[in-house]
Amino acid sequence: MGLRAAGHRAALVAHPDGELHRRASEGPDLIPLASRTEMDFAAAWRLSRLVRRLKPDVVHANDPHAVAMAALALSLDARSPHPALAVTRRVQTRMQQHAFSRWKYSLVDRFLCASESIRQSLMADGIPAERTVVVREGIDIDRVDRAPAGNVHAELWLPHGVPVVGAIGSLSTHKGHADLIEAAALVLKATPDARFVIIGEGELHATLEHRVKHLHLERHVMLVGFRPDALSLLKSFDVFAASSTSEGLGVPVLEAMACGKPVVATAVGGVPEVVANGETGLLVPPRSPDAMATALVRLLRDQATREAFGQAGRARVERLFTLERMVRETLDVYAALAGIPHRADTTTPFEAD
Repeated sequence: MGLRAAGHRAALVAHPDGELHRRASEGPDLIPLASRTEMDFAAAWRLSRLVRRLKPDVVHANDPHAVAMAALALSLDARSPHPALAVTRRVQTRMQQHAFSRWKYSLVDRFLCASESIRQSLMADGIPAERTVVVREGIDIDRVDRAPAGNVHAELWLPHGVPVVGAIGSLSTHKGHADLIEAAALVLKATPDARFVIIGEGELHATLEHRVKHLHLERHVMLVGFRPDALSLLKSFDVFAASSTSEGLGVPVLEAMACGKPVVATAVGGVPEVVANGETGLLVPPRSPDAMATALVRLLRDQATREAFGQAGRARVERLFTLERMVRETLDVYAALAGIPHRADTTTPFEAD
């Protein structure tokens, strides 16, 4: 949407049953197509035909299967030159080193890294520095502001006025929710009326629920699952906690800061690029419930610092992490790859096969 708003034509290839396809605007530039496996030559052939028809300046892939399909599609087209291939990298996991993975990534002209930490990880895996660029994630601040302010106390039947520590994220190992639950047990020794609200669903739900019961925290730690009103509930948290053991950048942290909430987060991946320690929140070591608990207690006991951190966090997001900035920097990369200035594309819309 941001690219189109800037006057550029952008065709979207998306899985016909996926969330992105559902949320995108219908039209001839929305193409239902997905690869069933990483080496789906039929899907790649269809994409190669679309590329020949569209003649784009840049093909941008956003996940490993999309990279494979794009690389195969471009290699199936014998014409030269091909459009440039750009790839977004939002995770800090190591790149696979099997032959096909090395081949497909060798065709990438530019990796757009969501954080400097991800960029350093790619270079450690052998990607040349000149093929990487940092384009940090941006969030739609207007969307954050439009979300109605929720009342987590009323919604979850919490005692009026008790302090609430909130977390949002999938219940998966790298999100470190087990450490947050351990920290909650320590926080409650100093702040007995505190409540912890963990929003998200995932494969560890039953395991984490068992841990809450084992520590006798049922009255104080709530695993509330997926909530469509998560952003509204976030607005009534007192402190936002992010306990990840690995993180590309941390969009929920950005949203919390945009809501004016102080953050306690683990110093992993790109998170230190988001949270200014001692200014917008507190950074703690990963896998350290003691350190997480100490930081949370400090903020729960200090309303003035919470407010100061929240205000500074909002200002930091407005300055460095807007959707508009991300779109502008992405267009800079496209223009550099294509060797053209920013311009509106007036190509006639096409019909997808």
